[in-house]
Amino acid sequence: MIYAATVEEVEERRQAFLRKWWVRHWAVADCLEEAREALFAFTQLPPSQWKSARTTNAIERRHEEFKRRIKTQTVLPSDATAAMLVWALLASGQITMRRVDGWKTLTQASETKETIDLAA
Repeated sequence: MIYAATVEEVEERRQAFLRKWWVRHWAVADCLEEAREALFAFTQLPPSQWKSARTTNAIERRHEEFKRRIKTQTVLPSDATAAMLVWALLASGQITMRRVDGWKTLTQASETKETIDLAA
């Protein structure tokens, strides 16, 4: 569903999933319906940004590298130390950032005027 090219295709795939699984696993179908807004919030963004919005790989990679670096230390002296470590890893090239897909359209307003729940 999340890899559909249009909002309409997302909805078609969601409906097909519900038709297939409602009878055999109604709890799964109910769960999908409950989380619908959060799961498909990325569709409110321009389509060029969908790939970056539906994945957390970039964040997870930085977190993994940061955890690996501080594994030998039990405590960092302060939050400033943690920030310095992250920036040092970025500056040295040990962690690289890739460009966000759809970065040219980041300034565009979403098609709907609804606020996107960033915590979802």
